[in-house]
Amino acid sequence: MRRHWAAKGLMFAVFGVAFVFVFGYVVMHLWNWLLPTLFGAPLTFWKAVGLLVLCRILFGGFRGGRGGPMHWRHRMKERWEHMTPEEREKFRQRFGDRCGSFGHGPKESKVSGA
Repeated sequence: MRRHWAAKGLMFAVFGVAFVFVFGYVVMHLWNWLLPTLFGAPLTFWKAVGLLVLCRILFGGFRGGRGGPMHWRHRMKERWEHMTPEEREKFRQRFGDRCGSFGHGPKESKVSGA
């Protein structure tokens, strides 16, 4: 069992080091391709795309928004767990007024008729 984990750890380390080298190589070449010509010549479409990729790498990362796409769900779950039953009912009422009867099925109408 230990060999299995050791092999996985070694493979993870090798891929991590390879990723760092590839990432560094891409940034180095984008930087050297874009910057010298960017300020001395008109910006072409492909240089604009390269600049966007370079900015995303240097400043934005590749994870997406804050905490990933489902971060709001985790935050809402934490808030819900800290609410009292009265606060939960008040929230349901406010949410229902804004968005309809979400999660509770359609509201029955009081219209009697054929």
